[in-house]
Formats: sequence, structure tokens, C-alpha cells
Amino acid sequence: MININIIESYLLDLQTRIGDTLMEIDPQLRLKEDQWHREGGGGGSSRVLSRGLFFEQAGINFSHVHGESLPPSATLERPELAGRPFQALGDSSVIHPLNPYIPAVHMNIRFFIAEARKADEVPIWWFGGGFDLTPVYGFEEDALHWHRTARAACAGFGGPNPAAYEKYKKWCDDYFYLKHRKEARGIGGLFYDNLNQPDFDSCFAFTRSVGDHFLEAYIPIVERRMHTAYGERQREFQLYRRGRYVEFNLIHDRGTRFGLQSGGRTESILMSLPPLARWEYDWRPEPGSPEQNLYDTFLKPRNWLE
Repeated sequence: MININIIESYLLDLQTRIGDTLMEIDPQLRLKEDQWHREGGGGGSSRVLSRGLFFEQAGINFSHVHGESLPPSATLERPELAGRPFQALGDSSVIHPLNPYIPAVHMNIRFFIAEARKADEVPIWWFGGGFDLTPVYGFEEDALHWHRTARAACAGFGGPNPAAYEKYKKWCDDYFYLKHRKEARGIGGLFYDNLNQPDFDSCFAFTRSVGDHFLEAYIPIVERRMHTAYGERQREFQLYRRGRYVEFNLIHDRGTRFGLQSGGRTESILMSLPPLARWEYDWRPEPGSPEQNLYDTFLKPRNWLE
């Protein structure tokens, strides 16, 4: 049986856990928290942490929006949803470190349901989400830990392990890809959508597993890299690579499009963007440099667990 309340309770708890963990690591972070309401139904809470010693900005957003019908632009790929009342709940976290040796990271889990309008209809619902890592300077041990934890999140779900991991890793590699650059955004992780089989309880359990493994995957990498010394060269490259992050979110990301099309709060939707980024015409890394190594080794999808 679908229970919206237990989904909301879990998402609010996860939002708190992520924010509290970051502030324990970096007590210098400043917290700005907004409770917001959506015109048309629902709202959410946005927690933005900024100006830390290790994290430049982190956005941890919870939303629960509803309405009598989706906008036409949001039903182009799913015309069967047109005209149905809907609810959408989700957590979205994006962390942009100050230290270029700490990777940026994104985590999102969500639930959507379109209610039945007639006695002969049934609700249409699904879960989606995942997490992905975007290093500026890559380290093999970090990539191994990240993907081992992603595989652990999938253990016992979707058939014999590692069937779910392999499926959702490939989906992540394919999704977080800048088609206009022919370039991966990072080293991937997990991405899934339209998950509604075999039943609600199993799908919710898998989604909780993904959410619960996020900090296990990310925090050990942060702790390993947070005291690494860096200079202007590393910072400039970090800002350049952040430009790719902006390009993906504004051009390709479906969550950004849905939020804007459904009348969500713009500030919360765009909190995923970094506070600073830069672009440089036709920039190329020096051959054999650590910057070139990112492109050669870490921005090409591979099986990290072989």
C-alpha cells in the first residue's frame, strides 16, 4: 500500500542527516534555511550551507508539491499523465567543495504519483534517484570506494547482485553525459527512474538504501582529501570544470526542467549551480598534466570494480 507520509518522513530525516554531517566536518559553514510554498500546492524546505573552510556551497533541498494537473510540457513523454492530480516528493543535495581535490557530488531521490481520476483507473507511480561524483582531480582509490559503496547500496535488489548495480551504473553513465561536449560529467555512480516493480515496499526499500549509502560513499573521500594543499592553478581548473556542471544542469537535467515547468521555487531548483564558475575559449590541458589525466582516465566510462 502506498504511504506518502512515510516517504516524506524519510526524506526529511535524510535532509537533516546530510546537513548535520557536513556541519560537523566543517563548523565554519553558514546555514540559511527557507520554508517555501508553491503556488498551486505544496512546498518544501531548502537548506543552503556556504562559506565553509572545506565546502564553498552545499544545497540540501526537500520538496513535496502537488496539483490538479501537470503542465502540458511535463507530459510530452508521458501523455497518460495528462489531466491527473499529482504529487511529487524528493530530496536533492548538491555539494560544491572549496578544495579542488574534494569532488563535487550530487544525490537525488524522488517519488511521483499521478492519482486515478475514474473508478476504472489506477494510480501511476514510481521512484527514481541515485548519486554521482564529479572530481576535478581524480584518484583511483576514491573511484573504487565510490563504486564499491554504490554496489553495496544495490545488494539484494533487482535480482542477483550485482545485476542492479550494473544496470543503474550504466544508466548513470549514459544520463550524466554532456552530449554537446561528447564528455562525461564525472565518474558516475547510480541513476534509476520509473521504478515501480515488484511492489511499493520493495521499491521504497531500494530507494532508502540508495539514500542511506550516500554519506557512506562520499564522506570518506572528503576526509581523505580535505587537507590537501592547493594553489591558484588547481582553483582555476576547478572553476573551469564547474562550467561543465552548469551546462549539464541547464541544458540536459530533467529534474531542473520539471521543477521549472511545474512552477517550483526557482531559487531551490537552481541551488544545484556552483557559486562561482568560469569558461575559457577552446581551453586544452597540458599533455601529461594532472588536468589531462582527468580527461584520459576519469571522464571515460569504465568498470571500476573489475
